[in-house]
Amino acid sequence: MDLQLRGKRALVTGSSNGLGEAIATRLAAEGAAVIVHGRDEERTTAVAKAIADAGGDVACALGDLRTEEGADAVHAAALAVGPVDILVNNVGVYDPSRTWSDLAAADWADIYNVNVLSSVRMNQRFVPAMRERGWGRVIQISSVTGALPAASQPHYAAANGARNSLAKSLARELKNTGVTSNSVAAGGILTSGNQPPLLELGRQSGWGQTWEEIEPRLVEALSPNDTGRIGRPEDYSGLVAFLASPLAAYLTAATFAADGGWYG
Repeated sequence: MDLQLRGKRALVTGSSNGLGEAIATRLAAEGAAVIVHGRDEERTTAVAKAIADAGGDVACALGDLRTEEGADAVHAAALAVGPVDILVNNVGVYDPSRTWSDLAAADWADIYNVNVLSSVRMNQRFVPAMRERGWGRVIQISSVTGALPAASQPHYAAANGARNSLAKSLARELKNTGVTSNSVAAGGILTSGNQPPLLELGRQSGWGQTWEEIEPRLVEALSPNDTGRIGRPEDYSGLVAFLASPLAAYLTAATFAADGGWYG
């Protein structure tokens, strides 16, 4: 299927590794020009090089989206290569080991700043121009925990609820403009960055020693779903690419659960 993304430019925040990298790579493969964002120059340029080596049209933007100055730097770097048609707000952090008993108020503020306000900063900088041009896509990456919070990491669940609300409110603001706003509520995502701590959590919990032993028990404990496994980045990147495309013009103000049928 041709997603009609040639001639469109996409900025994917937090795309120097993990899910963001997979999304940027998929969008480039579909013909979009992409801007890889990160805080670490070496990792960011490595992802951009891999995309370029595969024939993609790619640029880099460096900046810490936890600050206004960092957001300004990313905005300037992106506009230096042209207007941004697609904004994927992917930046986010989480820690599955955190609980109500060991979270201070500052922890709640910190995760809200990263997982919610970084998206607000990007929306404020890029959406007005999309509105003026009469076309754009804003895609918020969130988590199924926003609707199905567990006892653990309550600050993460609350931030994801806010992410989903943010996407829907923005859609209402952008009605009749040609710009859509949706969120993708992800289930578990297995990446090279989170597999080691998940392995350690599994070993400490007595679920086994190898990933093959631990994954089913981990899913049962933390993310019970009908597929019996944790999602991989490629399970999400195709959905994001579709939502970013002209083919998804009638889809807005929606939260798309990509979670393997997570049990509520």
